[in-house]
Amino acid sequence: MRDAKLQSYLHFHLIVFIWGFTAVLGALISIDAVPLVWFRMGLASIFILIYIKWKGIEITLSRKAFYGFSIAGIVIAVHWLTFFGAIKVSNVSITLAMMSTGAFFTALLEPIFYNRKIIWYELLFGLIVIGALYMIFEVEPEYRLGIGLALFSAFLSAVFTLINGKFVHKHNPTKISFYELLIGTLFITGYLLVASITGSAFAKADTTFLSATFFDLSSKDWMFLGLLASVCTAYAFIASVKVMRHLSPYTIMLTINLEPVYGIVLAFVILGDSEKMSPEFYYGALVILSVVIANGILKNRRKAKQKNALQS
Repeated sequence: MRDAKLQSYLHFHLIVFIWGFTAVLGALISIDAVPLVWFRMGLASIFILIYIKWKGIEITLSRKAFYGFSIAGIVIAVHWLTFFGAIKVSNVSITLAMMSTGAFFTALLEPIFYNRKIIWYELLFGLIVIGALYMIFEVEPEYRLGIGLALFSAFLSAVFTLINGKFVHKHNPTKISFYELLIGTLFITGYLLVASITGSAFAKADTTFLSATFFDLSSKDWMFLGLLASVCTAYAFIASVKVMRHLSPYTIMLTINLEPVYGIVLAFVILGDSEKMSPEFYYGALVILSVVIANGILKNRRKAKQKNALQS
């Protein structure tokens, strides 16, 4: 049993490392954010469907569940659009540092989704995070658009997590993922069809959706897209669900918070000087990450005390 927990712990670190590498792949892929996310979600849907057929997983669902998955699928699609959009207009380091705020958006939204009271230290931590964000805004003014997109992406990530928190107790996680990715793909498909007809500013002028030029990507882009959709999306999701069953919420929380650290280090090693930021940026990012970890520790202790009180 102890070996199983150790293997799950090491495996989960690998998964979080892969999640951190996702942002680097977004920078390496040359196409714009919208077609990038379309290819990612579409290919991942196919990979997960193959897995579903292999495992014989039942994927029928009610109309109510379909509507819920549709909302979540659109939310995750826009989340990834703004995430990769932030990378394209700024860089990986800025985007991942801002994504660390997702835990605080979750803390602020939880009372609405789960009808609980706001905890005082979450408000205090939120003010500290705002101060750190202000520092980053002041020292990196040329990246303000990227910072704004990444913060909105972090907010959508929190919304998506809270929505899925209700689904996971009633449905198979693989089925949830398949429908959300598929619906997200269809949502972006609709947007691209409209954009190609109307000439939206978000679509490349020389690229018409579903034309030969839309799929005329370099071999490097196809390789990175395949890696992004298979390893970083389909595999990482399915594997994370499996290993989380053997780990405590506290361990999961601490490990996930290493994602921006892994991603920023990988970006600096792979992408070089384009990821080099001012010292004040790293101070601000460190403050955000430290507060997120402290919030997780306090929340975990609070839940443990509540559980002990109920058992006594």
